[in-house]
Amino acid sequence: MMRAVLVCVSILSPFTFHLSPLQAQDVQFQDIHYTVDENHLTAEVASNPKASGELLIPEKIVVGQNTYTVIAIGDKAFKGCKNLTTIVLPPSIERVYRSAFDGTGIMLKKENWVDGCLWIDSILIATDKNIKPRFVVPEGTRLIAAGAFQGNKTIQRVELPTCIARIDHETFRDCKNLQKVVIPQTITSIGEDAFTGSGIYANEKKWKKGALILEDCLIATNNDLPAKYIFKNKIPIRLIAERAFAGQKNLKSVTIPSTVTAIPTAAFYNCENLTDVIIPSTVTSVGNFAFYNCPLLKNALLSTNVEQIGAGAFYGCINLKEQVLSDKIEILERATFFTCRALKELRLPAHLRRLDAGAFAGCNNIEAIDLPSTLTFIGEQAFAGCATLRKVVIPVGVASLPKQAFQGCTRLYRIDLPDGLYAIGDEALDGCIALEKINIPKSTFRIGVRAFHNCQQIRDIYLVDHIHMIEEGAFLECKMLEEVKLPESLRLLQRGAFSQCINLQKVILNERLKTIEDGAFYGCRSLREVQWNDSLKTIGAEAFMDCRYLRTPVLAPEVEIGKNAFKGCK
Repeated sequence: MMRAVLVCVSILSPFTFHLSPLQAQDVQFQDIHYTVDENHLTAEVASNPKASGELLIPEKIVVGQNTYTVIAIGDKAFKGCKNLTTIVLPPSIERVYRSAFDGTGIMLKKENWVDGCLWIDSILIATDKNIKPRFVVPEGTRLIAAGAFQGNKTIQRVELPTCIARIDHETFRDCKNLQKVVIPQTITSIGEDAFTGSGIYANEKKWKKGALILEDCLIATNNDLPAKYIFKNKIPIRLIAERAFAGQKNLKSVTIPSTVTAIPTAAFYNCENLTDVIIPSTVTSVGNFAFYNCPLLKNALLSTNVEQIGAGAFYGCINLKEQVLSDKIEILERATFFTCRALKELRLPAHLRRLDAGAFAGCNNIEAIDLPSTLTFIGEQAFAGCATLRKVVIPVGVASLPKQAFQGCTRLYRIDLPDGLYAIGDEALDGCIALEKINIPKSTFRIGVRAFHNCQQIRDIYLVDHIHMIEEGAFLECKMLEEVKLPESLRLLQRGAFSQCINLQKVILNERLKTIEDGAFYGCRSLREVQWNDSLKTIGAEAFMDCRYLRTPVLAPEVEIGKNAFKGCK
């Protein structure tokens, strides 16, 4: 039934985010599939199951108006491509998955293997049983693929060259006989499970008070970790591996040493009882999901030296009260402070360009936030559920108000929209029950689905003549709205656009409006006057149903009138 559809309420749904730093947008360039990251203008080679022959991966790809740098060969990118015989990788590649070449002609061809190693353009892709037990990775190796040594039972000792910067995830996983890896100072990051299941991991002598430490790198922790952890090592710890503390339920506080410069991806992921982390000023980056779901975390203050905070870094830290954002930060990634309910005040970086999806969603104690003039992009649900937010000024550079941007901001009474804003997205201000007035810029051409649904305090609204689309339920249940004049540019009024505006008394149709869809003014029980036009061709089902004070109009015979269009009218 039409009525059931029109009165439905949109509810803020929880996000589902993945640990991948890339945005899930697939594109194709010169017959190769990629996943691109619009924030950082980078690309990863995605699944290409039909690849064959000789392939040249370019350093850059152009999609639309953007140029992306190709930095990675993704998981299983060419898996099973038996006819793929040659591939040339660009110097921009920073990461390769071993699984990318499983079952390919490249891997199956014996001539491509040298001393138990498969190489592609100075990248060590994989190893087998023919490798030397004591293996020195040659200088000139620019990269070691994720999982390159995984499951190798021959290898016992590995010396890494100074020309590589990362030990990728699962690189030495399940190398049962591996007892030593020489890690040079050039290594700046160690991936998840890089040593899990290896001989090193199984060696109890390598563990100190619940921590596995190799030279100056903290690799992993176990249940012997003390509740209050202070780094103590003969050699100062300079590096923490990804997920090093993840899931440590007994951990309550950590003091990170001043020799550390980065908190890596998911470092404290799901540490349920962690309350305090002392972070030194030497730290310049915080990885994706670094403190994800640390619900008791109260103190993890960053310094003004931090240049980058990853996606979901403080996701679900519901007791985090305070945070500092450096002016060096230009992008706040998706869900950075998602549901940080205790956060009350936060000064945004002066040079912020992007504020991604869900960045502050559910931060229901933030009362005020100043968006810097440099901001050009606001993501979906960026401030959804910020129940105490009262006033917002959208900067001039922002071209559209996205889907659910301020949904459920129940105390928001004022939002200033800039000249140049071309669209107000679906449910952008849905449930902003305190919003009293809205200025729609002259540049706006679209008002999305349920954009102003349940904005109960709006009494009047000026719809500019550039508006071409007032979509389904755009002003559904705007109970205080009294008069509407439809813009001259509007040809179609979509279903339920002004449904259940119970105080709406007067509607002025423009001269060019041809169609009023189903239920457009359903339940507007105070509606007394409609100024009809001669262009009208269709009035949908239940369009004016239960407008009890409205007299049924005299319309031209050619006007198509839907079922129950005027049922309940005088």
